[in-house]
Amino acid sequence: MTAVLETTDRLIDPQVFAGRIHIDGEWAKGAGGTTDSVEPATGEVLATIGLADASDVARAAESAERAQKEWAALPHPQRAAVLRRAGRLWEQHAEEIVDWNVREVGSVPPFAGFAVKVTASECYEAAALPSHPLGQLLSSEEPRLSFAQRVPAGVVGVISPFNVPLILGIRAVAPALALGNAVLLKPDPRTVITGGITMVRIFEEAGLPKGLLQLLPGGAEVGAAIVEDPRVRVIAFTGSTRAGQAVGELAGRHLKRAHLELGGNSAFIVRHDADVDKAVNLATWGNYLNQGQICMSIGRHIVHESLFDDYVAGLAAKADSMVVGNPATAQVHMGPVIDATQRDRIHTWVEEAVEQGATLAAGGTYDELFYRPTVVASPPTDATVYREEVFGPVVSVVSYSTDEEAVALAADTGYGLSLGVVTADGLAGLELAQRIPTGIVHINDQTVNDEANAPFGGVRTSGTGSRHGGADANVEAFTETRWITLRREPAQYPL
Repeated sequence: MTAVLETTDRLIDPQVFAGRIHIDGEWAKGAGGTTDSVEPATGEVLATIGLADASDVARAAESAERAQKEWAALPHPQRAAVLRRAGRLWEQHAEEIVDWNVREVGSVPPFAGFAVKVTASECYEAAALPSHPLGQLLSSEEPRLSFAQRVPAGVVGVISPFNVPLILGIRAVAPALALGNAVLLKPDPRTVITGGITMVRIFEEAGLPKGLLQLLPGGAEVGAAIVEDPRVRVIAFTGSTRAGQAVGELAGRHLKRAHLELGGNSAFIVRHDADVDKAVNLATWGNYLNQGQICMSIGRHIVHESLFDDYVAGLAAKADSMVVGNPATAQVHMGPVIDATQRDRIHTWVEEAVEQGATLAAGGTYDELFYRPTVVASPPTDATVYREEVFGPVVSVVSYSTDEEAVALAADTGYGLSLGVVTADGLAGLELAQRIPTGIVHINDQTVNDEANAPFGGVRTSGTGSRHGGADANVEAFTETRWITLRREPAQYPL
């Protein structure tokens, strides 16, 4: 095993967690065996990771259920203090965490740093939730006090993906804990250190009591066990639409709420009055940040016909100028995609589009896991690379002639996550966006934005709406509502 960092005075020590999961406050051998955390840029083994199985899930859920009752009963300032300390710890250990993020995930350092910043912000925002009003006084036709009370859901299952493991884990973990719940966390096995071990260690140092955050890395069978366990009452899942549909179906059979943040194929509309250079600048960021491995990444560029040629040329020039390489050893614009399976799927779709008549304006080549930023111009609208979420550094550009056509193209998808519109007339852009169903809209900005206090989520096959971000969305997501009435004397009935 090769350790990434010196372990003295560090938050993350591979010797402590090697081959282990985290149950009831202890690092223990998982029944699912072990796997390696591999640096995608080099193929180097960073650490050995423990894996859970269904028996571990059952043990963790039992422990979490016990711990949750005591946690929820604490005075709210005590829970808030843990979240505030966690926020400070993310900031204090940012350099170390960024290093792991760069090597394990393949993120470039600025994006890894942004992820740590947002993760700290999520904890600070969550720290306000324990004292947030958790009820509503209701009118009643009877002589009694009637009110609705928000109470913790109990045990929450959080299933997070590989691409931005810090943000996409903490945005459910932090508010769920703050509102008095326990959490079973199942990060993607490829990024367990960044998306799981780091989180456990931060909350350990912040003083979170044992049993409230349990780490259960594993595959689909572990996720299914979390969804099926009767002690887990709410599921927060972030991942592909196909996997999310399976999670939602299984949760429905067990009568559980599932908050699903799924895939996207975001449209970026460039109107006739847009500044091409400014639009290209926005698009480059929205396309290629984190190698395009972001659910909000721009997939479809819908550009007015009068600007189309200049826009494609400008975007291709930007793509060709970008430096791709190992973000841990060089200053680059893009690092590697996560693995060969992802790379091969990306490349197959690009080749298919070219065979169908698209123009390859830039990219379309790779070296190991380093895929060049790619621009596919004028693909058929039924080409897979245009219609599906690529989850890589590949974008499609098509032209339109009228706003009505732009709306039709943007809305012609099963997805509905994020939308960007570039225009000299912001109000016209907003009016256009109102006709396209998405959970997020950015006028005169690209599609990849995230703030801890803002509601986040998609519609259609992009998810079940805004379930993360902001007090109202988080309270709705991670609590149950009880109706309570109180009389001075027992009521009298005629029977």
